[in-house]
Amino acid sequence: MIKPVSVFGGTGFIGSQFLNQYPIGETVLVSRNKYKSPAPNIVNFISTTDNYNVFENPYLDIETNLLMFVKILDEARKDWGKELIFNQISTWFCYGLTELPAKENSPCRPTGFYSVTALAREQLLASYCRTFDVSYRILRLGNVIGIGDKKASAKKNALQWMVKELAQGRDVSVYKSDAIRDYIDVRDCVQAIKLVMEKGELNQVYNISNGKGLSVRGLVQHAQASGGFIGKVGSMDVPDFHKTVQVTSMYLDNSKIKKLGYVQKHDIKLSVEELTKHYQTHDT
Repeated sequence: MIKPVSVFGGTGFIGSQFLNQYPIGETVLVSRNKYKSPAPNIVNFISTTDNYNVFENPYLDIETNLLMFVKILDEARKDWGKELIFNQISTWFCYGLTELPAKENSPCRPTGFYSVTALAREQLLASYCRTFDVSYRILRLGNVIGIGDKKASAKKNALQWMVKELAQGRDVSVYKSDAIRDYIDVRDCVQAIKLVMEKGELNQVYNISNGKGLSVRGLVQHAQASGGFIGKVGSMDVPDFHKTVQVTSMYLDNSKIKKLGYVQKHDIKLSVEELTKHYQTHDT
């Protein structure tokens, strides 16, 4: 991999963990209000994270996922030309309603502003790079959990938020639909990102996941049982908006990163148990 790596969005949950994988001097953290890249090898973590912004600020997903992204990309191409390698962190939300397991070449049918702009960002990146003959990679992440996500909520990283609620003595309610998700520990996630940047082919899409569909309700109940929590796990109807912008089940085909050498090191149930212990003594 060409070094150093310019990291945009490196103060967030996954970006900060990614920075920890490299010795000092091999990465450069770019301030969020800056668009200039000090190196031609870029990884961009900057993104919104859920479909709910449409209620309070319908422009936020467009401004963040498209306008800010294009500014970074265009400045980098002007500065670095054909040396540029742009690694874009993306999301499984791009797949939407598609056949499972979702493969990198599966049809994408996203709904919701976040999901649609995430796919549009991918398409703009591929088109731009073809136009100017520069290189890219797209990395679609599964559901990432782990210690350090300070913004976990009912809207974003809901499993982790429910674990926190239980650990701090509160009841939680899980959707009756019993969603299936492809969870990956943040430590495995950043190792997989690093692996793709070092060994992955250029101008390709890679799923970053464990390739396993796990029951959200089952993991919440595991957290309750393993932690001995007094909080109860109830059920609730799926809100109409959630039905509109979200799929009930999603898991990804991760055969491409396995061919690069990816091996899952953190069992998700054990990761949930770590979170239960952490949240018993920490607020975030």
